[in-house]
Amino acid sequence: MSSEAKNRRNGKYDVAAFVWPSYTGDEPRARMFWPEGDGEWETVRKATAKFPGHQWPRRPLWGYQNEADPYVMEMQINAAADHGVNVFIYDWYWYDDRPFLEQCLNEGFLKARNHDRMKFYLMWANHDANNLWDKRLSDLPETVIWRGAVDRGQFETAGQRLIERYFRHPAYYTIDGKPVFMIYDLANLVRGLGGVEATRDAFDWFRQAAVAAGLPGLHLQLTYWNPSALNLSGVDSGRLAGGPELVTQLGFDSLSHYQYVHFTNIDRDYAVIMEDVVREWERIGAEFKIPYFPHVSVGWDNNPRFQNFRPGVVKNNTPEQIQKALELARDYADRHPAQAPLITINSWNEWTETSYLQPDDLYGYGYLQAVRNVFGVTTKG
Repeated sequence: MSSEAKNRRNGKYDVAAFVWPSYTGDEPRARMFWPEGDGEWETVRKATAKFPGHQWPRRPLWGYQNEADPYVMEMQINAAADHGVNVFIYDWYWYDDRPFLEQCLNEGFLKARNHDRMKFYLMWANHDANNLWDKRLSDLPETVIWRGAVDRGQFETAGQRLIERYFRHPAYYTIDGKPVFMIYDLANLVRGLGGVEATRDAFDWFRQAAVAAGLPGLHLQLTYWNPSALNLSGVDSGRLAGGPELVTQLGFDSLSHYQYVHFTNIDRDYAVIMEDVVREWERIGAEFKIPYFPHVSVGWDNNPRFQNFRPGVVKNNTPEQIQKALELARDYADRHPAQAPLITINSWNEWTETSYLQPDDLYGYGYLQAVRNVFGVTTKG
């Protein structure tokens, strides 16, 4: 049994919320998407209702805060920990040979005086960056601005930065002492590195580099989408097998989801969606040889990012329904006592996808209270 799994015996769970680090004007390259200078808050402020009964616009009760400000993050850390969220998973980007949107982590969370109340880890959001983030252009045909795929040289450059800046930080989340690092887009990673075998070799290098830096190893976590996403025949022409065999070959240590929209029809009532979600948890847990950590998405509606209506809106995702989903996730964790008691949530602040825990003018602190009702208060990370 892992040391983290023992936490569950003491009533402690690792409740990890994804963080979208765009709510700042401190990243110069972000001005091309949000020229007013406060990141994607610009899109949130300008959101309008697209149909009768559409629950937009919404307003953050905390205001349009700069999340790269350590004083702002001290307040947010306390709010998260006081409601049972004890891990942040920061989306991490590497575009055009350098990092993008690191300010909220580096200048906000890590400089907050109370960041020891929580842990953090990173998900490499290695998808392509396109015009979707710019509401003025998002209804036009997709245009790629930066590629998310990297070659081996860039992989090693990014990997060394991750090890030196983050993995050795005392607040970094680990499983069995190994820093957890999540990969979002497997196909894009394999494409850039030149195939499955080359990706496994890059992962081997990454683990060895972590050990050389004094770490006990590296825990690689896959963002699982759906079965078809593991079919890499169009990326690696020599690759025939997919699914669990591919994940084992690449050497991943665990899986979790990022969003329900990746695997089920979300244009339905939340309670009905959860029936599919629970079945998917059980299927993955049975088919894969590595741990699956249950995931809860608060909702989905990305209409704020578009001028015109986009179909696909979760219905009735009230705080009461989210609490029921979190109870199911907790029960799944309890049924798998040998693995770390980790539960992932989308998200802390994905406002423009309408999947967030932060308080708003619709439900107040309802979503955060739902987390607290299930998991209690975090005393220290």
